[in-house]
Amino acid sequence: MSLDELERFDPAVTEEPILRPGPPAEIRQPPRKETVPWYRRPLRLLAVIIIAAVLITGGVIWCLQARQWETTDDAFIDAHMVMVAPQVAGRVKQVLVDDNQKVASGQLLVEIDPAILQAQLDQAEASRAAAAGSLEQANAQQAVALANAQQARAEVNVAQANATNAEHQLQRMEPLVARQFASRQQLDTDLANAHSTAANLVAAQKKLASTEAQLQAAASQIVTAKANLKSAEAQQDQARLNLAYTKVVAPEAGRVAHKNVAIGDYVQVGQNLMALVPLKVWVTANFKETQLDHMRVGQPVEIRIDAYPDKVFHGHVDSFEAGSGAAFDLLPPENATGNYVKVVQRVPVKIVFDTLPDPHFPLGPGMSVEPSVKVR
Repeated sequence: MSLDELERFDPAVTEEPILRPGPPAEIRQPPRKETVPWYRRPLRLLAVIIIAAVLITGGVIWCLQARQWETTDDAFIDAHMVMVAPQVAGRVKQVLVDDNQKVASGQLLVEIDPAILQAQLDQAEASRAAAAGSLEQANAQQAVALANAQQARAEVNVAQANATNAEHQLQRMEPLVARQFASRQQLDTDLANAHSTAANLVAAQKKLASTEAQLQAAASQIVTAKANLKSAEAQQDQARLNLAYTKVVAPEAGRVAHKNVAIGDYVQVGQNLMALVPLKVWVTANFKETQLDHMRVGQPVEIRIDAYPDKVFHGHVDSFEAGSGAAFDLLPPENATGNYVKVVQRVPVKIVFDTLPDPHFPLGPGMSVEPSVKVR
C-alpha cells in the first residue's frame, strides 16, 4: 500500500514521522594485542644468532682461504708455434695433411714438384764428373812433368860430371903442353871438349829449369782441379739438398693450424704454408705486480680454462719474466714526463702443466685461462 493510501484511510499516519533507515552504526573493533619484538622471542633470536654465526664463520674461512691464493683472469694458453715454410720454390704437387690434423715429427706435409731440381742435380753430377776428370788429367800431367824433371836432373848430373872431367883434363894438359910433353893439338882437343861439356851442362840445367816449371804448372793445375772438384761437389750437395727440400716435413709433433696451401699453388721460399702447434703448451698469466710478493717458483697452481669449466688442470709456477709486459712493447711507455700517472703493472708468469693435458681436452694458443696460485 502506498503512502497516499495510508493518509487517506488513517490520518494518524501523517502525524507521526516515518523512520527511515540511517547509516549503519560504527562497528566496534576488537582490542589490539601488544606486538612482541623479534629479539624477545627465543626461537627467532636463536635462529638469527645461528645464521649470523654461520655467515661470520663462512666469511672468516673464505677470507683465510682466499688469502692463500692469487688469481687472475688475464691469462692465456701459450706455445711456440712453428710456421711451416718451404726452402725451395716450386709448384705444389700434393698436400698430405688437413686442418687441425695431428701429425708426428718428420711426417710429410707438402710435396713440391721435383722435376726442375732433379734436372739441376743431374747437371751438378755431370759437372762433378767433369771436374774429377780434369783432376785426373792434371795428376797425369804432373806425373809426366815429374818424370821429365827427374830425367833432366840426371842429365844435369851427367853434364856436370863431363864438364868437371873436361875441366880437369884441360888443367892437366896445359902444363904438359907448356913443357912440350904433349902436343898443342891435344890441348886444343881438350879445350874444345871442356867448352862442349860446359855448354851441355848449361843446356841440361835449362832443360831442368823448364821441366821444374812444368812440374809447378802441373801442381797448380792440380790445385785448380781440386778446387773445381770441390766446388762441383758442393753444387751437387746443394742440388741434392734442394731436391730433398721438395718434401716439407713436420719439424716436431703437433697439430696443423691455419693451413694456407693447396695442390697447384706456386710457393716461394719462406712462404707460410701452415702453422704447427706443438703438443707442449703452457700458461702465460699476467699477474699484477702487487700479487707477486709471496709467489715463488714451484708453487702449485690450479688452472681453469674457459673452454672446459668443469675441468681443473694442475700445474706449477715455472718462471717470471724479467720485466713487465709494457717494457717489451714496440713503443714502451716513457715515464720521465711531467704528466706521469702511476699504474699497477702486470708481469708475465710462466705456468707449466704437471702432466700433459688429456687429448680429450685439446688446448691451443690464445685460449682464456684463470690460474690460481697457492702462495701460502
